[in-house]
Amino acid sequence: MDWNALLQTIIDYIENHLQRDEAPIDHDEIAQIAGCSFDFFQKVFSYMNKISFAEYIRFRKLTLAGYDIKSTNLKVVDISYKYGYDSPTSFTKAFLQFHGVSPREARNKDVELKVYPKMQLHSKQQYAWRLKQKNAFRLIGKKIKVSRQNNEHYSKIPEFWSECQRNGVFAKLISLDTANKRGIFGLFSAADPLIEDIDYAIMVISDKELPDGFEEIIIPAETWAIFDCLGPTPQAIQNGWRYLLEEWVIKYPFQHADCPELEWYSDGNSYDENYLSQIWIPIME
Repeated sequence: MDWNALLQTIIDYIENHLQRDEAPIDHDEIAQIAGCSFDFFQKVFSYMNKISFAEYIRFRKLTLAGYDIKSTNLKVVDISYKYGYDSPTSFTKAFLQFHGVSPREARNKDVELKVYPKMQLHSKQQYAWRLKQKNAFRLIGKKIKVSRQNNEHYSKIPEFWSECQRNGVFAKLISLDTANKRGIFGLFSAADPLIEDIDYAIMVISDKELPDGFEEIIIPAETWAIFDCLGPTPQAIQNGWRYLLEEWVIKYPFQHADCPELEWYSDGNSYDENYLSQIWIPIME
């Protein structure tokens, strides 16, 4: 069973417990369905869907509670316990924060309530990939520290690229590129998704002298699994990483080598529908 199918099974499990069984969500059952620890599942869920698992559950509970407020005569206290809140006070506070009105105010026919719908899975994009052995090479460039917490890196990394384009670093890197196939690399210092704070660097292959303020790293000879991502950046590369989590994290076919993961961006118009970027995963065959 692939990750999309696993996620659909878990979503159906959640809805069944919330709407039919009115029972608590069992973390052990979810871990058993996912085939990994519950903590690791939460990491993957958040990365794939850009919302934490806890937030998704909370938003669905408050959406369903809104339906109950509008369509039944159940007391607020009964609805609060139905959706797992310790007291009507804590439920009212959460309800007000989500819907913008209190449960009692929500019973007014003219009051509109928010809806967070049941998650729908997107169709998969097809990705071409191959294994490629490469000799050691030298990268030079600039780096920053970013956090994966709350998917902060989704915004911070594009901001870093924009900054490098504005301040001349991008143009300097292009002039330093001595690769046979020219392009700019994005480098992640840590592959482990459980490590939240990582270094991200923008670099090029170069045999030229290291400029002041730039850093260098020697990438050792490795075998790489290289995935082609077609489309405008940064959406294409972000969708590619999401695909890797769906297909590779749960059923990883190779051992990860002790080497940074890389993104590669080709020359050309990065907004074009056929623009090529790549994800490079170092592996041990």
